[in-house]
Amino acid sequence: MVRVRKAAERGHFDFGWLNTYHTFSFGEYFDPAHMGFRTLRVINEDRVRAGAGFPTHPHRDMEIVSYVIEGALEHKDSMGNGSVIRPGEVQRMTAGTGITHSEYNPSPSEGVHFLQIWILPERRGLRPGYEQKTFPDEVKRGALRLVASRDGRDGSVTIHQDASIFASLLDAGQQLERDLPPGRHAWVQVVRGTLDVNGYMLSESDGAGIDGEPALSLTARQSAEFLLFELA
Repeated sequence: MVRVRKAAERGHFDFGWLNTYHTFSFGEYFDPAHMGFRTLRVINEDRVRAGAGFPTHPHRDMEIVSYVIEGALEHKDSMGNGSVIRPGEVQRMTAGTGITHSEYNPSPSEGVHFLQIWILPERRGLRPGYEQKTFPDEVKRGALRLVASRDGRDGSVTIHQDASIFASLLDAGQQLERDLPPGRHAWVQVVRGTLDVNGYMLSESDGAGIDGEPALSLTARQSAEFLLFELA
């Protein structure tokens, strides 16, 4: 079964400094039909204007992954980490027993466009942690590049859950196939372009949950960038 979540159906708020879309219930947006998918709890697509950002705020008991699409995102946290995340980089933050952090757009003139992803951890009370790695376009082009996994294999960032995140760039007409073993589920989130997922057409910012399918067939109808989540 493939259940499509169209971009226009998501929760949406425009605060001026922040233009945000919520695939699943988040903050002031509550939708009991879309509370998450398996252990995938949040996919927020955020655009933050130049010089603005999220002031210091707390998190706990969540695996938080940031994926920058355009621009740059400056991060500071209570663990002493300070970095700038750019396209091609993936940041993972384990909130665990509790952290505070801020996220700002350091550019004086350009906006930043990014996905913030939350995954429920395998257990509560983990030690807070931080990781950031670069995955250039050439390793994602025409392939499913693992960028996050439970064991940090193949140079991916480590997430404390039985889940894997892959990033991919496909030219128009390119196709990828991937088996889904029994008991595994998938979510596909299109970043840009048009992607055929098992016969369902997804456009920019659309997502789809896949249950009970033995395999995935992923074909770019236009050049496409997307994330694939494999979940227990």
